[in-house]
Amino acid sequence: MDLAQHNMIVNFIWGIADDCLRDIYVRGKYRDVILPMTVIRRIDAVLEPTKQAVLKMKEQLDKAKVTNQNPALCLSSGQAFYNTSRFLLRDLKSRSKQQQLKADFEAYLDGFSPNVQEILEKFKFRNQIPTMVESDILGSVIEKFTNPEINLSPNPVTDAKGEVRLPALDNHSMGTIFEELIRKFNEENNEEAGEHFTPRDVVKLMSRLILEPVASNIESGTYLVYDGACGTGGMLTVAEDTLKELAAQQKKEVAIHLYGQESQPETFAILKADLLLKGEGSEAENMKFGSTLSADGHPSNEFDFMLSNPPYGKSWKSDQERMGGKKEIKDHRFVIQYKDNPEYKMITRSSDGQMLFLVNKISKMKHNTALGSRIAEVHNGSSLFTGDAGQGESNIRRWIIENDWLEAIVALPENMFYNTGIATYIWLLSNRKTEERKGKVQLIDASGWYVPLRKNLGKKNCEFSDNQIADICDLIIHPRETEQSKIFPNEAFGYHKITVERPLRLKGIDPQKVYSSKEIKELVDKGMVDENGVPVIRKIHKSIKPDPLHGLFETVIGNKNGVIEYQPDTNLRDTEQVPLPEEGGIEVFFKREVLPYVPDAWIDKSKTQIGYEVSFTRYFYKPTQMRTLDEIVVDIRAIEKETDGLLNDIVGEEEL
Repeated sequence: MDLAQHNMIVNFIWGIADDCLRDIYVRGKYRDVILPMTVIRRIDAVLEPTKQAVLKMKEQLDKAKVTNQNPALCLSSGQAFYNTSRFLLRDLKSRSKQQQLKADFEAYLDGFSPNVQEILEKFKFRNQIPTMVESDILGSVIEKFTNPEINLSPNPVTDAKGEVRLPALDNHSMGTIFEELIRKFNEENNEEAGEHFTPRDVVKLMSRLILEPVASNIESGTYLVYDGACGTGGMLTVAEDTLKELAAQQKKEVAIHLYGQESQPETFAILKADLLLKGEGSEAENMKFGSTLSADGHPSNEFDFMLSNPPYGKSWKSDQERMGGKKEIKDHRFVIQYKDNPEYKMITRSSDGQMLFLVNKISKMKHNTALGSRIAEVHNGSSLFTGDAGQGESNIRRWIIENDWLEAIVALPENMFYNTGIATYIWLLSNRKTEERKGKVQLIDASGWYVPLRKNLGKKNCEFSDNQIADICDLIIHPRETEQSKIFPNEAFGYHKITVERPLRLKGIDPQKVYSSKEIKELVDKGMVDENGVPVIRKIHKSIKPDPLHGLFETVIGNKNGVIEYQPDTNLRDTEQVPLPEEGGIEVFFKREVLPYVPDAWIDKSKTQIGYEVSFTRYFYKPTQMRTLDEIVVDIRAIEKETDGLLNDIVGEEEL
């Protein structure tokens, strides 16, 4: 299909909205009619040549009382879908009475196969029929879509001489037209665009990041591609096309199967419709509706390549509740046995579940193949550092990095996405690292690599050029240190969080009086408090001596192996982060950084935890060059000249 034909069809369909829906629907709601009607008309045109065969098969199956008719009817239609009603769409435009048209149109819709019914249900298209009937536009919409001057069929339209009057519209071209319509509708509703789309340049980069580094290792065979937050399926189809391209370059024959899951009904409808319109009916069946977190649609599958742009900064509290509540979640993806912890929890705060999508993908890695699995996923900055040691987010980072799955993180420019201007990052994971990558993580700062758009698309005001995508991929394929690329050992991102305690000192004991053991025991037994209600002492060891300063006592809770153990003061409790690569470990750090300032402090080793975080700012920070004194003086003198006499003009010379 050439560009002129593409634009003509898109503009024709877009024009139906303006011609028929104006003054009845607000512009933001045009899509509720146009998108499902585009799907219906395309499917109708595809099924037209086999319509009679399907009706005949339906009659035979009914007579034979066959319950599962789906396989036979698909065989008769020659497609992954069918329609058993007696109508074609063009049969309905001539109905003179609106109520008869409504009844026949609904009967026509009821004749579609279950997979098409699911699409119509998720579009909530039947909800639009009463409005169109009451406004007397249903017939007009049908007539427009069946106009003989537009061809949405995979077969060409010929004239009486047998010459092609309107070219055929193949599945790929129909899918491209449908995607263009979706994009145009999303531009009408900029605030919603990001709910459906990851920009094509970002998708292209992600696809190439997971595929190009292993291109030379691709063999003839079957590959599975997965997106657990697949939206309208753009990432899956771009990854599929990229894999086909790279395989062809290697002269390999590959079969590719797509798998996905989406929780938004209309988005899911668009996803399945797009695949059906492209002739990928079997792939459409691999798309599951529902939340990946609480209702995994592919619990037993493993995949070769995985990529996603999951929702970030979005609550997953409803998923938590469906999973039994945060404390009761036992899902084997998010609560595992790791090292000496039988219940290692990777459950993030309820306000943001983005990292759980990454954990879900890791649970679906292939571990018994030569290529293993490769993952690319978009996150915002909070996934780099949110969560203290021992909390869900930090536990996820620790699990990933200690298992040596994290290859790289790529910082993207701001304003790359339609619905947010914040900084975003691509995490790249593999369980088959090359030898030069083992034990290391690469950070790439691509935040300054972009070309501006001539016109903003929502918040998006820039994009990657093909050359910039190639440059980023080259840094991944050939990892090296540059101004934008830094490589670190895994442990550089880890730390011990230690708890530093200091003794609790309590008021109420006369520093001049020497207490007998009996008197000390009485104080303990009585649980005495001073006039301010402060406990005198909770537990005391006989070796304690009064502090002559202000009548304070260090409270002792025991004597273990000759070492006095003090009651800690929670108000003085503090924590420190000790880098895992710290030479000499925790004790050396403690002696150097803590004891010189608080000599009575100690470490509560029972509270020590391991955490991980990634700080792009620390590694790529460029201090602003300070201006010299001479430059400042020159500026001040220039300002003085510019303002000379200004004060006289304002208040007058005489007043001065």
